[in-house]
Amino acid sequence: MRTRLAIKIHALLEKRFPERRLFLKSDTDTRFIRLRPGTQLIAYAGTSVIVAWSIVATAILLMDSIGSGNFREQAKRDQQNYQERLNVLSTERDSRADEALAAQARFSAALDQVSVMQSQLLASETRRLELETGIEVIQSTLRDTMIEREVARADLEQLQDQAAENGAVLTASVGAPAQMSFMADALERTALERDVILADAQNALNAADALEHEIKLMHEQNDQIFRQLEEAMTISVEPLDKMFRSAGMPTDQIIEEVRRGYSGQGGPLTPLSFSTRGEESSADELRANRLLNQMDQLNLYRIAAQKAPFALPVKSVFRFTSPYGYRRDPKTGGRRMHKGTDFASGHGTDIFATADGVVVYAGWQSGFGKLIRIKHAFGIETLYAHNTNLRVTKGQRVSRGDHIADMGSTGRSTGTHLHYEIHVNGKSVNPMIYIKAARNVF
Repeated sequence: MRTRLAIKIHALLEKRFPERRLFLKSDTDTRFIRLRPGTQLIAYAGTSVIVAWSIVATAILLMDSIGSGNFREQAKRDQQNYQERLNVLSTERDSRADEALAAQARFSAALDQVSVMQSQLLASETRRLELETGIEVIQSTLRDTMIEREVARADLEQLQDQAAENGAVLTASVGAPAQMSFMADALERTALERDVILADAQNALNAADALEHEIKLMHEQNDQIFRQLEEAMTISVEPLDKMFRSAGMPTDQIIEEVRRGYSGQGGPLTPLSFSTRGEESSADELRANRLLNQMDQLNLYRIAAQKAPFALPVKSVFRFTSPYGYRRDPKTGGRRMHKGTDFASGHGTDIFATADGVVVYAGWQSGFGKLIRIKHAFGIETLYAHNTNLRVTKGQRVSRGDHIADMGSTGRSTGTHLHYEIHVNGKSVNPMIYIKAARNVF
């Protein structure tokens, strides 16, 4: 069976590929190579496979070349769009920085105005006390004068009655002319004293009217000062309160924690009291105490703001090169969590502390390179990585804006930049939450 099948296949191949002989002739000899149908079939199939493979490979190379060209063009367009976006963000950042400086100037001007108005308020209250004391003295003098006037009138009437009863006897007596002269002088002096007392009483009433008018004007001025102070407090406190809430920080707990940091009794500001007799507080006293409480709260907010990382770690021109969150790892190409924000600038750019705190680590740490860790209040910690030079040591206390390091590319880094992280109670958070919350405030 197999022999028949082989014979049929050989016969079929003989029709398609008849046996051929390839002669090789030399000067002395002639030889030939017999090409059987099976050999020809194998050669034909091999040649076809090679030609097909060449065609497919050429097509793949052409398609890859075309695709690479398109990819390069797309990459160039993406790079151009990214650069334009970076320029827009840089312009926006500069405008935000200008707005922040203007807001800080307005904030400082408001604080200066608050200080001036507070001084005016205290001066006005002192003047009011002096005027009230003067009014009390004038009223007391007026009462004494009225009493003396009534006594003088009674004495005058008594003398007139005595003169009427004893007029005849005095006329007939030996010394009558002298006694009448004495009584006339006494009556004249009494009349003069009465006129003086009446004039003093009128002057006292006029002075009291003038003082009342001055007190009314003073109250109007105080009310205006109070309104301006209340508006200034509202303008100053609300942005700070909004800033803390935008950063997810509970303001009540923050303020209470800062308040506990004060030493002494009564806090930094104590309530005003203009009465020493235990009387109930007046409306002005209540408003003044409310303002003092708001000033106290503003002061606590400012202290808390210095202890939280609301500032930028880089003040020179920079670019945001990598945000917080998952990204493609620049080293391995895999997807990986990026727990901070990267700021790129020139080599050696100054890096600043973003809040008051204590340096808990300053040295080399694995992929971070030269690293600085600063512990702040409220369970917050900031990290500054890939530095080229460290300017602080472990245990050193720093304030916001202190120069702590120079930008570099140490550790696991692809270029000069600052890797900046914020941890709250041991967990990383997006640093841009704090940076964006502080816009238009600092």
